[in-house]
Amino acid sequence: MAVTSYTEEFTSTVSPARLFKALVTESHVFIPKAVPGGIKSVEFLEGDGGAGSIKQTNLVDGGKLKFMKHRIDVVDVENLYTKYTLIGCDIEFEKVESVVSEIKFEAAPGGGCICKMTSDYHVKAGYELKVEEVKEGKLRASGLFKAVEEYLVAHPEECA
Repeated sequence: MAVTSYTEEFTSTVSPARLFKALVTESHVFIPKAVPGGIKSVEFLEGDGGAGSIKQTNLVDGGKLKFMKHRIDVVDVENLYTKYTLIGCDIEFEKVESVVSEIKFEAAPGGGCICKMTSDYHVKAGYELKVEEVKEGKLRASGLFKAVEEYLVAHPEECA
């Protein structure tokens, strides 16, 4: 099985600790509030949010996907790092077996945050994955990050 990796970097005026809390440790509570037009709910099917937990993100009706399931592999609160694996959704991916993502939140010079995200696409045997084919997932991640950032800026009491 081949692995195709993509890395993205986002910057924000919001602190790394607040973004980590909103996107990782409190995502099940926070993300549906920040993105009500896209995410209906986030629930734990197994575990409590720590390593080994299975989390399902339920999307609003009418979209291409209805839900995604992730296994949380690592949650390192001290180092603001997480790793998780997309293990299922309601549509079958023709070329991709799984997607493993790692996210690190770091302080930016002068304040704010730099969020570094690497996604490893584990491609099924006999297939090749092109940049255009992962563009939608990258746009979705970027959109989620920006929506959460905007909500945190507008609501400074959240995830403080």
